[in-house]
Amino acid sequence: MRTMLIRLGGRLPVLALGLALLGGVAARAEPPGCGAPADELEAAPLPGTVAALARGEVRVMVVGSASTQMGGTSGPAATWPERLKAVLGARIAPAALRVEAFGGRGTVAADHARIIAEEAPRFRPHLIIWQLGTVEAARGLPAEEMSDTVQEAIGKLRATRGERTDVVLMDPQFSRFFRANADVESYRDRLRLAAAASGAQLFSRWAIMRHWAETERLDLERAPRGGRVAAADELHDCVARALTEFVLDGAVRGRR
Repeated sequence: MRTMLIRLGGRLPVLALGLALLGGVAARAEPPGCGAPADELEAAPLPGTVAALARGEVRVMVVGSASTQMGGTSGPAATWPERLKAVLGARIAPAALRVEAFGGRGTVAADHARIIAEEAPRFRPHLIIWQLGTVEAARGLPAEEMSDTVQEAIGKLRATRGERTDVVLMDPQFSRFFRANADVESYRDRLRLAAAASGAQLFSRWAIMRHWAETERLDLERAPRGGRVAAADELHDCVARALTEFVLDGAVRGRR
């Protein structure tokens, strides 16, 4: 587990949220989310995140498998949860952002559900980002069981936290090799269904990474051998930037 905390001081009233976010957009020199497709950055309202911003602190719980810890990067500081801490933290200043990341290589939905059940009462997250599906697909585990586990875990969370905690599911990262050797679409379909049935949202890392690969913006599989670590660092940074846009879109919609 890694615990990350940014304290930027002060509060960000809900009425000032839209202006603050628009200011952040105007200051960027590059396209939002490293040029991810605009429709993949659109989110439904995130009421728990909006309420937390109004109080001046947002707690984000990240749960997932290998990419939440290292994922081929140069080190823990380059992973997407760490980059999310930096990028999203800067965008919501002067509110504080706290991020805790759990999980690890080889973990599956059932492991993550246990982590959420054990740690959410202590951490009281306003937003849970749950990355899953990769290990299940690679091992050929039943997609239905994964979906059922997700819905049950979110149902229990809703019973205790209500709308104080938003949940975003993140699907696997795009890979031509993975697509050729596993039935990835079945797991992606089940994650979409689980999100819809449980009131969660889906952030499609797969679709975004496929777009980057097809437009030659960022293609980890075709990076030169000597440049793969640097490419992984860039990929994690861009995932964090795209996820930041997604979360902020949901926050802005949530205050309308």
